Amino acid sequence: MANEFSGTTVIDRQIDQVFAFLADGTNDLKFSPRVQKIEKTTDGPIGVGTVFESTVKDAGMTTSRKFELTEFVAPTKIRWAERSKNIVTATEGGYDLEAVGDAQTRVTIHNKLEGHGFGKLIVGFAAKAAIKDAPAFVERIKAAVEAP
Repeated sequence: MANEFSGTTVIDRQIDQVFAFLADGTNDLKFSPRVQKIEKTTDGPIGVGTVFESTVKDAGMTTSRKFELTEFVAPTKIRWAERSKNIVTATEGGYDLEAVGDAQTRVTIHNKLEGHGFGKLIVGFAAKAAIKDAPAFVERIKAAVEAP
C-alpha cells in the first residue's frame, strides 16, 4: 500500500495569486494547524533549491522539519522533498495548479510519506490520518488564500 494522500479544491483567486501564496512556505502557518513556526532559510528569491525550516506538532510530538523546493514551474507546479530525518517524512510532495476561467484556480496537493526506524511501523497510520484530513486541509488552504 502506498502511503500517499491528495486533496483538491477550487480557490476563488487567479492562478498567479494562488501560486505566489503557496510558493511562500511561510504561509503554511495560515492553514496548517500542526505548523508552529516556519521560516525561509536560504537567500534569494523562492525557487528550486529554496529551503523552509519549520517546527511542527504531530500526535503530541514536536519535531523540526526541513523542506527543499525541487521543482518550481510558475504558475502551475511546485514540488518539494523533506530533507529532515524524522520517523515519518514527506519524501515527495507538491501542488498542481490549473486555471479555471479567469478568476478561479484548481489546486491539488499531494504527499508521499515514508517511515524510518519505528516510523516504518506507524507510517500507515500517519497516512490514514492525512487521507482523512485531506478534504479539510484543502479547504483550510482555500480559506487562507481567499482571506482578505
